[in-house]
Amino acid sequence: MNQILIDQLKQLGLELGVNGLPYRFPIHPNLVHLSIGLFIIGITFDILGTLFRLDHAIFRFLAIPATRDNLYDVAWFNVLAASVMSFFTVLFGFFEMLLAQPPVNIKSAWGLEAGPTMLLHGVGGVLLLVMMVAMTVWRGFQRYSWRKNNIHQAQWSYLLIGVLIMGYMIIHGTLGAQLGAEFGVHSTAARLVQQGENPNQVLK
Repeated sequence: MNQILIDQLKQLGLELGVNGLPYRFPIHPNLVHLSIGLFIIGITFDILGTLFRLDHAIFRFLAIPATRDNLYDVAWFNVLAASVMSFFTVLFGFFEMLLAQPPVNIKSAWGLEAGPTMLLHGVGGVLLLVMMVAMTVWRGFQRYSWRKNNIHQAQWSYLLIGVLIMGYMIIHGTLGAQLGAEFGVHSTAARLVQQGENPNQVLK
């Protein structure tokens, strides 16, 4: 599959650089941080909106309102954005995974080789996408239907599961970090420069 994809990219006029990708920087790691950050902000602001009553300006000289409704608005739109962004995160993740050529006979700090690590990270990414979309749908029903007129828009069960998913993100993210840091999958331009390589060089 790896060589077939490489050949197809070459037919399209796309050459692989020394990082093993047809572009200078890996896209998946950057999208990952955005997806995770948006989701964490969403759950955090739902927790703040549920636990604290804020209905006055937090900085009087700036007159910034901090009402519960404002916090819930931030939470909803961030969770929604995280869900949408995660589709692109997973898409680029699988694309870059198919082009990866990790070293063999090297084990991570968790005692896994590159192959199993990539498999777990790939399957785990799809699972995380499903969970985030499900949470977004659940949050949407709470916002626009089930708890539309309730002062507490987010259910406690929703918040608890959101925190558990954030814990899962730590495990899942560690697998991804091991692929880059310990197995050197798709080294970034900065790392290539440190190794004396030209990040713009095309593989022969």
